[in-house]
Amino acid sequence: MIRFFAAFQLLMLLGFLSSESESLRFELPSGHTKCISEDLKANAMTVGKYHVVNPNEGQPMPDGHRITVRVTSPAGNTFHYADNVESGHFGFVVTETGDLMTCFWAADHQPTLTLTVDFDWRAGVAAKDWSNVAKKGSVEVMELELKKLFETANSIQEEMYYLRAREEEMQDLNKSTNTKMAWLSLLSLFVCLSVAGLQIWHLKTFFEKKKLI
Repeated sequence: MIRFFAAFQLLMLLGFLSSESESLRFELPSGHTKCISEDLKANAMTVGKYHVVNPNEGQPMPDGHRITVRVTSPAGNTFHYADNVESGHFGFVVTETGDLMTCFWAADHQPTLTLTVDFDWRAGVAAKDWSNVAKKGSVEVMELELKKLFETANSIQEEMYYLRAREEEMQDLNKSTNTKMAWLSLLSLFVCLSVAGLQIWHLKTFFEKKKLI
């Protein structure tokens, strides 16, 4: 029983570490853009929620406290776009591997305004709505936790395969770079020796003409 509990805690810890999420609050001056990127692999689910924080709680949102949001893929495709909004959300499955970019822009305003934006971004296992899964499947709490652990284990395994593939790509790139550098070094050595030989031949010819040798 103790071993099972320890293993359960370990899996929960791995699940916590493997759940990719980013929740942050930042300031955005009017007329400026702020972009946040996340490295995701293909077929990973991602969801995000954002809203402009009301500086005067309990009162209507001041004029000008609106933002434009765009989420783009590594290839430049737009997955989400919202113009002149106070809040919004997005959710989709990533079709490309690489950096997913979320950019926030506040329209220029005189005098300059500083907007506070709250952004909650989740990906992978953390992006799934487990409450809906529990409702749709009519499962018990333990069964739901097991589903989460199963998804977490799959996510960790996929992440390991992804990292291994990236490592192999880097190794191939390093090998290719080393090979090119070796050939470049040989070419440089050949050029230096050729120039030295030409200088010796030129000096020898010059001295022979001057009858110095």
